Amino acid sequence: MTTTNEGAMEKKKSNNGSRYENQKRRDWNTFCQYLRNQLPAVTVGVCTGSHVLEFLHYLDQFGKTKVHNPTCPFFGVKNPPAPCPCPLRQAWGSLDALIGRLRAAYEENGGRPESNPFGGRAVRLYLHDVRHFQSKARGVSYDKKRNRPKPLLSTSSISSSMS
Repeated sequence: MTTTNEGAMEKKKSNNGSRYENQKRRDWNTFCQYLRNQLPAVTVGVCTGSHVLEFLHYLDQFGKTKVHNPTCPFFGVKNPPAPCPCPLRQAWGSLDALIGRLRAAYEENGGRPESNPFGGRAVRLYLHDVRHFQSKARGVSYDKKRNRPKPLLSTSSISSSMS
């Protein structure tokens, strides 16, 4: 049993981690709380990819990214000129980062890598579909940026800049 001072010291230690570690801990606690609130309650040990997908759908209600429906006149428009009733959702990049943190937290909390529900096929496909749909709906390209070769400086431009 810990005393009040020991509990405060333990909390202070946990706040001293990196931003990533603190966010990972908060995400993990949120996910575990979500599982406990299910009827019937679900333990992490029996959690599956479908529970993860339900959690991601649940999080959509707290999103801040406008994702246009295919019937919206602004579907595919990068910067719409007027407001519309389309829903706010979690952005693909936020979901992708969240799943990465939860995947790591699952294994750090005793889960086996081969049974990690955050790395399952269903979750990967869901993230792929969200990325594809959001890029079409928002007129945003999520394509990887190509590394363009840097132009070489000619020796005459280097010597003239040194003068």
